[in-house]
Amino acid sequence: MADIIVLLFLILVANGSPVLFSYWFADKMSLPVDFGCQLKDKQPVFGSSKTWRGLNSSLLITGVAAAFVGLEFSFGVLISVLAMSGDLLSSFIKRRLKKAPSSKMLILDQLPESALPALFLFSLNHIDLMQVMAIVSAFIIIDIVLSALLFRLGIRKRPY
Repeated sequence: MADIIVLLFLILVANGSPVLFSYWFADKMSLPVDFGCQLKDKQPVFGSSKTWRGLNSSLLITGVAAAFVGLEFSFGVLISVLAMSGDLLSSFIKRRLKKAPSSKMLILDQLPESALPALFLFSLNHIDLMQVMAIVSAFIIIDIVLSALLFRLGIRKRPY
């Protein structure tokens, strides 16, 4: 049980860090990951809300959070890489569907960023399939609740 709580914590940190850094730094250092490039569909690769500041903050803060709970810094960075890869994947899909950056798509907004780290640990036999489903389900619920709370506090621009 402790393993899945720690992993859930690290996934939440990985996904929450960019939100907090966006609030703290506003438009400073907000260079889009895709540098504003568009594909043949005339849509951005990822969109303006996926920034290098967000990626770097996630890598750093998740590494520190891992060390804080007694794990290797590099393990936290790996969880962040997987979570942010999932986040970028969902943004890529949403752009192909012509959804605006930061638009809401329940489940697609949460599934890849929680499933990739959990499935990676599953592939190493560190957790079982039931634990993967528990992590993903818990992340979806916590993400929805925290997003609404952060919106009410003025930290998020949207309630999702």
